[in-house]
Amino acid sequence: MNAFRRFPGVGPKQAERFALYVVRASDSEVENLVEALRAVKSSVSYCPECYNYAESGLCAVCADAERDRSLICVVERPQDLAAIEKAKSFSGVYHVLHGAVSPAAGVSTEQIKFRELVERVTSADGAVKEVIIATNPDTDGEATAMFLTRALKPYVGKISRIACGVPLGGDIDYMDEVTLGHALKGRTKI
Repeated sequence: MNAFRRFPGVGPKQAERFALYVVRASDSEVENLVEALRAVKSSVSYCPECYNYAESGLCAVCADAERDRSLICVVERPQDLAAIEKAKSFSGVYHVLHGAVSPAAGVSTEQIKFRELVERVTSADGAVKEVIIATNPDTDGEATAMFLTRALKPYVGKISRIACGVPLGGDIDYMDEVTLGHALKGRTKI
């Protein structure tokens, strides 16, 4: 149970259910699970271009010749990239930071894929026209966005930030003040 508790989002009851499943499972089921875990560890690595997870060489997005390489969307985690891809609204490429700058937690730009993004943009010799910063709208995400903007401004024509504010279907009277403030600041002309 302790081993399963290490998984993110797995509480004591879920860990107990996993452990009991393994105890009751056949030897072949357990061996298949163990082999699947070994395969993931040995075959999945970082994409050398965007730092998303990839099974061999480039990830599926970077390997797609139809993607607009002049447009880079910067995200904190591979899960964020997957969420944006599900929306089917973005045709550019990504850069996964694998974290966010967090002065309070002692996480600096050196501990995420910040330098790699700056090198990617500067070595593109002006081919990158826009960088969209899609970090989380929390303190760490905002700090990361600020650092990215300062570092990339001399090399990119346009740096933008994803919109924050009232979600579709949301009621304004249930929104907190910070969310409403971001929604008003980020309003668009119709």
